[in-house]
Amino acid sequence: MKAILDGLKENRVVTYPQSPDPRLRGRTYAIPFETVWQGLLGLGGGGLKGWGIESADDQHGLIRAAVKGGFLRPEIAIRIDVGLDENAQTRVDLIAATRTEGAALGRSRRLIASFTRHLDQKLGAESHQILDPTRLAIYEPDA
Repeated sequence: MKAILDGLKENRVVTYPQSPDPRLRGRTYAIPFETVWQGLLGLGGGGLKGWGIESADDQHGLIRAAVKGGFLRPEIAIRIDVGLDENAQTRVDLIAATRTEGAALGRSRRLIASFTRHLDQKLGAESHQILDPTRLAIYEPDA
């Protein structure tokens, strides 16, 4: 019960590979950076209702977006970080936070989950192209 109440009160959500919530693990793709970048711009730039891009910098792999608020729904600021991980796979992580005081009632978490599902679809990502970052291993030859 406490976890549910805490989730309703949260106003900032961050993805990371070891998150206990599978919806908040971000994505690691065996898909080229540029393809993922264009997919992110397409979704964040109007491909999803209420979303809009405020800035995008492909040199730093950073997109800043916002999702409109409404009656009892706060506006949500989104930061999308995309780059290559240590295995040269394209990694996408997001931070979603309300721009006003008060709880988002789980909206930030739902937005991130929805966004990653839509990104998978937009990229046409097959199951073998969405990697589990907790299982990726870096090859280290014997010393």
